[in-house]
Amino acid sequence: MPSLLRVWRLEAGLQMERGKALSQKEVAHKTGVSERWYRTLESGADVSLPPNVLDRLAETLRLGPDERMAIYAHALSGSTLTRPYSVESSSESADLEELEELVEWPQDVPAYLIDHTWTIIRHNAHMARWFPWVTEPSANLLRWVLTAPEAREQLLGWHDHVEHYLGQLRFALVNWPADPVLNDLLEHVLAIPECERIWQERPRVVAYRQGHQFHLRVPSASAEEVTVRSQVLLPASHPGWRFVILMLRQGGSR
Repeated sequence: MPSLLRVWRLEAGLQMERGKALSQKEVAHKTGVSERWYRTLESGADVSLPPNVLDRLAETLRLGPDERMAIYAHALSGSTLTRPYSVESSSESADLEELEELVEWPQDVPAYLIDHTWTIIRHNAHMARWFPWVTEPSANLLRWVLTAPEAREQLLGWHDHVEHYLGQLRFALVNWPADPVLNDLLEHVLAIPECERIWQERPRVVAYRQGHQFHLRVPSASAEEVTVRSQVLLPASHPGWRFVILMLRQGGSR
């Protein structure tokens, strides 16, 4: 979060045509807090973050929806709203089984369920047909997209997508900064020079890519390019999980 706050101060200053970052003093004044309080926040130390202060800080830094979600997630870290769901009781196990069965419902388009680390929990047959790697143990969507050579061939315009996927990884790390799977994923991703450069130069935060349209090359499904739009559903009982359906757009091939 400290590095993001510094970047957001810079971006706010540039938006205001200052040519430089807003100072910590100005951010503190506009937010209605002491400069010492803001310096402490930006240093990464624990400070009280009441909702009204977060609202004013977001306004001061001119944060968009995803950035606001990130800073609120940081403020709520450790709460049940951001902690991975733990399946313990028999009723919760049944809930999980029904959620996994839902993935099998779409018969003619790819569908999958991932947890907060982007690890594939369940996928339907169509997803496996398009992307055989999902059948591998501990298959991880972000790891495949950002590090697998075949991802660059299947995901058309790969370079244009990298910043968005890195932004989603950054959002996940805001929510679960100590998660070993996410930190191992970050280490592997940053070993890719292009990813490391974009991570440092364009530290975006992206919560979800609901309704994102993109083009794929799927030899196992079609000799032509396939156009899909992602529909992302968030299970209320499992914070951080996502149920995703890749809906074929007009002109797409089945």
